[in-house]
Amino acid sequence: MSIMTTQEIMEILPHRHPFLLIDTVEELEPGVRVVAKKNVTFDEPYFAGHFPGNPVMPGVLIIEALAQTGAVAILSQPEWKGKTAYFAGIDKAKFKKKVLPGDTLILETEIIKVKGPIGIGKAVARVDGKLACSAELTFAIG
Repeated sequence: MSIMTTQEIMEILPHRHPFLLIDTVEELEPGVRVVAKKNVTFDEPYFAGHFPGNPVMPGVLIIEALAQTGAVAILSQPEWKGKTAYFAGIDKAKFKKKVLPGDTLILETEIIKVKGPIGIGKAVARVDGKLACSAELTFAIG
């Protein structure tokens, strides 16, 4: 059972449709780790052009979904309430599996380092237990 709905996520993140890329939060340890879920549906706006007749979720949007997941972990802490987490870097990104309409992305981001308003998260996205994407994401709180 989810511990956070889309509406509750929108109370933490500034993202809105069509750019809010996580549907629910399944597990949360504020400042430490979060697991979220994204149900990838055929009517996602990017599928119209990526690619006609062969819809594939763009890798950059999988990375963004992972970043939003990590932002929930950071911004759910009282000291960062109402702030925004911005991308400051992406390292070691690898894509291992196509993400298609009908897939459910399980997004996990673990915060591995924080120094002041800068941090790094280790992020993985899976579909049916299989690795789709992994990366290290650097963020800055503003």
